[in-house]
Amino acid sequence: MVKVEKDMFVSVEYTGTLTNGEVFDTSNGRQPLEIQIGAGQLIKGFEQALEGMAVNEKKTFTLEPDEAYGQIDESLTRAFPRADVPPEMNPEVGQTVGLHDENGQQIPATIVDMNDEHVTVDLNHPMAGKALTFDIEVVGISETPTQTPDDCGSGCGCDCSSGCS
Repeated sequence: MVKVEKDMFVSVEYTGTLTNGEVFDTSNGRQPLEIQIGAGQLIKGFEQALEGMAVNEKKTFTLEPDEAYGQIDESLTRAFPRADVPPEMNPEVGQTVGLHDENGQQIPATIVDMNDEHVTVDLNHPMAGKALTFDIEVVGISETPTQTPDDCGSGCGCDCSSGCS
């Protein structure tokens, strides 16, 4: 029986929930997620949970923040002058906006406070500080990819090598 190990391509059906039971991500209704074990495409704890599993095997596991997206880093909160906000944008607390770093890479940020003079954003990953529970089922194991880069099922529109899922 073939088991998941490093460098193999694994197709997995999954549902991720928060401690309150809220579903934050799922493959239900789309193609299974395919990843290459050890390629760093997903959070480390998720990949580690897949290792040693076989096709049709199911598992439920919880990742603490340090195994997932890390703890909340208070130093990742930034305030910007309200005048720097484009006039066509109507920022609201809770809204996710895209900022650009010095290399031009887009970074998601959540607006956490605003007033007439400043907009304050949190640059932590939205899942930072949260325990994540996953229900998974391995539905395929292969030595080569079975999906093309634009059909990985993540719904993110990327090439699936950027770890967007």
